Amino acid sequence: MNCHDRLTDAGISNMSISSILAKYVVETSYDEIDHQAVEMARRSLLDAVGVTLAASGLTASCQPFVELAMESRGKKESTILGYGKKVSAEMAAFANGSMAHAIDFEDAHDLALVHPNAPLVPAALALAESIGTVSGKEFIAAMALGCDIVCRLGLALGVNPIAFGWYIPPVLGAFGATAAAGKLLHLNAVQLLDAFSLTLCQTTCSAELRYNPHSDIRAVRDAFASKAGVVSVLLAKKGIKGFALPFEGKAGLFSLYARGNYDPSALTRNMGKVYEGANISFKPWPTCRGTHTYIEAALGLMAEYPINIHDIAAVNIIVSPFNSMLCEPLEAKRHPAIAIDAKFSLPFVIATALCHKDVALNRFTADAMNDGKVLGLARKVAYTVNPDPGLTNILQGIVEIKMKDSTVVSKKVTHALGSPENPMSKKDLVAKFIDCAKQSVNPLSMEQLDIAAQKILFLDKMKNMNELIHFIS
Repeated sequence: MNCHDRLTDAGISNMSISSILAKYVVETSYDEIDHQAVEMARRSLLDAVGVTLAASGLTASCQPFVELAMESRGKKESTILGYGKKVSAEMAAFANGSMAHAIDFEDAHDLALVHPNAPLVPAALALAESIGTVSGKEFIAAMALGCDIVCRLGLALGVNPIAFGWYIPPVLGAFGATAAAGKLLHLNAVQLLDAFSLTLCQTTCSAELRYNPHSDIRAVRDAFASKAGVVSVLLAKKGIKGFALPFEGKAGLFSLYARGNYDPSALTRNMGKVYEGANISFKPWPTCRGTHTYIEAALGLMAEYPINIHDIAAVNIIVSPFNSMLCEPLEAKRHPAIAIDAKFSLPFVIATALCHKDVALNRFTADAMNDGKVLGLARKVAYTVNPDPGLTNILQGIVEIKMKDSTVVSKKVTHALGSPENPMSKKDLVAKFIDCAKQSVNPLSMEQLDIAAQKILFLDKMKNMNELIHFIS
């Protein structure tokens, strides 16, 4: 009997959703996970490691997390990527988690509106190294299942919790970190329920980070989710009892963050047959995923028309109500204060794309963010909110450029590069990994990076994950 058959067996109908999710994670084996989900887990790991290494060398806001981890007392069992220093598993997850989203270049699920692997990978790597006997296949299974859990939680939401003051991606991501870590630690289903309960008691993220352009929290938010995942499974393994219904309970996840507005069927529909990790999008540009259709449209217009940026009179972008956050407040978005705010600014990234015909990592340094040519063009960017309640793709982008001679050109992009509908190639992902990893605080040689990429892409052949972790550290 395979995983899906077990989950649709008559006995499952009397189980709670929380119990079904725990049972699914605990009982699903590597051999039951479909090929595409396995392949995407390998690619997601490649992407996550590269992005984390880049953040170690590029993002100052991660340094206090790394320092705090290094100053902590405890077993020296898990490695801080880029630094090569060993600390306790939970503190390695904390330090690496701070770097997972810091340059906003990690993968995403466009429909669930989550970054499922950002908290998950740091937690899983830290715990796998501390265990010391985890195979590549075991790690892939943990990643695929944890990622699926996060995406299903996001897809089940009937309302964006931001309406109630919550910033949900790291909140949901913490449960993926817990699922993956619990799988690696071989928790049983009851223990994993305990761990999910402990995670519910640790994880939160205020949407106030959206309204303060000087805050670092948006960049380092996944540190807390990654650490929570590791701490939760370790406590559950030691016997701490949790709740029976951490997800659908009277005061469970959906009641607390969505006021009960969710679709229970989305949590279990086709579970064991459809792995949402197979529907992950990878980022070709180091900015908020919501900006990518607009970047692609802007770059497309520059390629298709003889546009001189000095002849641009105005740029208008049409956004969904969801993406209006990337334009507001408009004056602040036209001249963002720090790199993470710039990555969440449509005026800035569009102006960058038009001026430089790229949106690369080096476009978010202090000097680049004060480039007069870019800021001057950003001041010409305005936006219109699409009020259509039937708009199904809230991430689609439309860019209109009006020239001084009154010529108007426009372009619409529905699915950005990197999405399942418009995927990046494996070759492109390897190139991205190498480009990112070269920015590490302690960069590896090109030969070492090529070897590291191949080790990850053939992870299922690896007998012990420590072989990879020690190589990339």
